[in-house]
Amino acid sequence: MLSNRQIELLKLIVEDYIKTARPVSSKSLCEILNCSSATIRNEMSELEELGLLEKTHTSSGRIPGEKGYRYYVDNIMQPKELTGDDMLKLQTIFKNNSLMISDTIIKSMEIISDLTHYTSIVLGTAASENKVTKVEVVPLDDYHFIGIVITDKGHVEHRNIVLEEQVSLDEIKQMVELINKLIVGTPINEVSSKLEFEIKPIIPQYVHQHEVLYNAFYNAFTDFTNSPNISLHKPSNILMEPEFDNIDKIRQIVSKFDDKDIISSITADDSEGDGNIKIYIGSENEFDDDMTVIKTKYKANGEEGTIALIGPKRMEYDRVITLLNYIMENIDESKM
Repeated sequence: MLSNRQIELLKLIVEDYIKTARPVSSKSLCEILNCSSATIRNEMSELEELGLLEKTHTSSGRIPGEKGYRYYVDNIMQPKELTGDDMLKLQTIFKNNSLMISDTIIKSMEIISDLTHYTSIVLGTAASENKVTKVEVVPLDDYHFIGIVITDKGHVEHRNIVLEEQVSLDEIKQMVELINKLIVGTPINEVSSKLEFEIKPIIPQYVHQHEVLYNAFYNAFTDFTNSPNISLHKPSNILMEPEFDNIDKIRQIVSKFDDKDIISSITADDSEGDGNIKIYIGSENEFDDDMTVIKTKYKANGEEGTIALIGPKRMEYDRVITLLNYIMENIDESKM
């Protein structure tokens, strides 16, 4: 059990370190706590023994330990009031009725990423839950075109497709018409199978250059199925954090942001649903021991996914929680 002075001391050190990224000395706290430097050093030592504070090698000051952040988040922190400027930026997105809910969530998380300088992640509905409503193509030249797939969840995917040989525009259009007739309403992860067993046998009746077109579309749909629905914003923000001055550590973290399997594993479980925001500090998360992951699950208009922010353990927790709560409240309102 911590004394009131120890709780106040831990609060001051955590919040000062979050702002400055510099160890906090006992001298800087004397006037605030109205006690001697020796008294504060003794209290710091006790908090250090409890694992709540750590002493750096480069300074006589202290920084929060992982347990210190956890105690602060669970027992001390109060959500920060949303500023008028922050609210205005987010309201602009949520009041834009032309946006699909998935785009609204992605854009609002991008705004939070810009406001906080942390990396935002949106993991959308799984491919198996997206059904194809339309396939379109945009020809670029005789060998290249863009394939576009639109789903019933409002999700849009596109791929650059390269043909092995020159194909006429009429042939491509004929192929697209055939695909649209036969696969509309099919879950994306079942399209490749349907192409193989139902469409491939009849293509020669309608399309002269059927083999090259079939291969191109089959590869594109396989790519759609295997690609996780991930929106990642500002992973390079880690480069701006002063505590990450080790180039090897930076490379390690950046490589994790590039790994779709690692990012996909951040998916929130059922305990993080219904706006229940969870904070995983350091070793508590599977992303990186020197980072914090804050995430929750959302459900809106038939869509389900995860929103998350990743930043240093020295994260502005009170502001992040307020911003994420605002997003979750507005997602809930969008269901009505």
